[in-house]
Amino acid sequence: MPKKNTQPNASRNSKTPAHKKRSVKPNSGTTPSLVPVHPWRACPYGQHTVITHAENIPPSRSHPKGVVTTRHQHCARNPSGKDQLYAEEIQEISAQNFSGLKNRLCPISLGFSNGDKYDDLIAGWVQYWNEVLKPAVPLEPNLIKALIASEARFNPNLLFNKKDSNSARGLTQITNSTRKILGNAKGELKDHFITVNKTDLNDPSVNICAGVRWLFQKKKLASIHLVRPATWLEAVQEYKGASIATKARAKVLMNRFEKFYEDCRKCAK
Repeated sequence: MPKKNTQPNASRNSKTPAHKKRSVKPNSGTTPSLVPVHPWRACPYGQHTVITHAENIPPSRSHPKGVVTTRHQHCARNPSGKDQLYAEEIQEISAQNFSGLKNRLCPISLGFSNGDKYDDLIAGWVQYWNEVLKPAVPLEPNLIKALIASEARFNPNLLFNKKDSNSARGLTQITNSTRKILGNAKGELKDHFITVNKTDLNDPSVNICAGVRWLFQKKKLASIHLVRPATWLEAVQEYKGASIATKARAKVLMNRFEKFYEDCRKCAK
């Protein structure tokens, strides 16, 4: 077990002190004024959590066959110097913080066998990104549930084109090009990057985290195109490509989503 620390990182939904719940020790030399971007994060801004794992040390004179050692949970500096989320930390955040949230979704299946399976992940990542990015109008979790229903029918293993591993995949149908944009510190995102590989996107928590982050970016792009603050529905249009499609195609893309969204909103009333 990793050693406990006393770094404050209280969860909003737990009475357990963070230093008892989390066991992350920042690197030496960490600037005390740098705090995590969110209470669910253990490491200061500019660093990410590396969970306990086995590490292979190559052969040396003292150990000709090499050594396998345990690398305990710790904070590592991000190459960008800004905020980055990696797959293991995304999974840890959801596992430790997403049960019992106040903004729970209405457990409606929308006609799918897995229709309410990912409600906690949706609620958690919507709350996380709302609190990190602080939009004037908060994103509603029901909108993400409807988006997932219309994009992937709640199938976390869906690959849009089975012959193309770079095509859209997972619950929120993230393409490989989108994955690269989300992790590119020199690209269109200015901060709060998500650095994962294609296989990571098959994990529901990673995929939903990435999809919500991408919708925030699409809202920003839609606002630029419209020369005014875009609504979340207009952000969904941008996400689905409906904003640049023909009227007939845009109607097809949005109709299914809007039906699911309306069903979710009725259930929540």
